[in-house]
Amino acid sequence: MIVRKSPSELETMAVTGRLIAEVHELLRDALQPGMSTRDLDRIAEEEIRARGATPSFKGYRGFPGSLCTSVNEQIVHGIPSDDVVLAAGDLIKIDAGSIVDGYHSDSAVTWIVGGDDTVAPAVADLVQRTREALWAGLLEARAGNRVTDISAAVEAVAQPHGYGVVREYVGHGVGRALHEDPQVPNYGRPGRGPKLVPGLVLAVEPMFNLGTADTAVLDDDWTVVTADGQVSAHWEHTVAITEDGPWVLTARSDEPAYPLTDLDRVPGRAAVDAREVG
Repeated sequence: MIVRKSPSELETMAVTGRLIAEVHELLRDALQPGMSTRDLDRIAEEEIRARGATPSFKGYRGFPGSLCTSVNEQIVHGIPSDDVVLAAGDLIKIDAGSIVDGYHSDSAVTWIVGGDDTVAPAVADLVQRTREALWAGLLEARAGNRVTDISAAVEAVAQPHGYGVVREYVGHGVGRALHEDPQVPNYGRPGRGPKLVPGLVLAVEPMFNLGTADTAVLDDDWTVVTADGQVSAHWEHTVAITEDGPWVLTARSDEPAYPLTDLDRVPGRAAVDAREVG
């Protein structure tokens, strides 16, 4: 069942969205070689609880962490661990959510430990293009469109570069439950699926692999990896459909939030364009 949110509910979701955006910024600033993924998880849980909220992921279907921390070929749902120590050149995907007054936020980032200069240009481009695909999808989160208008916009960014677009794990509705209807695939033809109406809140979350789209799940029954061992990138925001356009509830301070009108402010886009021109 698809649940539309009232204006007051959207305001509450904006609060939890801003909270998780602030936590992501703290994690980004703290990230450095030598940290474990469990270190990141401790920081996140402390910060979420200090703000009077609850981590969305802790205990969800038995998940043990407050974050999903997925490194390199791990796509999503990686479990934080003291044994996973980050090094320069690692891709760390951090997926986080918080609950405020019963409502969830959900947002994911991919950071390169040590910065773009520590990886091959193809890897840095994968990270940035996946981020661009997120914003291309968010731009289609408009009243009157349909769910697969978002899907098609995301996939269109991947296709010219031959990236594997993960199919088994997709976006979704967000609200009082972390995962609500409808599902939001990262692939497909436009003009299909439920109509987007004001009050609908979605998590849009492209996952692109440098190699094939094929995936596998590790023995922990959580961590999803690329089947060919190549690296993967994952970005996610929670967005509300409004009469005036998309409202990105989890936008960070360097990103547009409302009303979302174009991609000009997506960080790092110029760097990819420059590499392509060069």
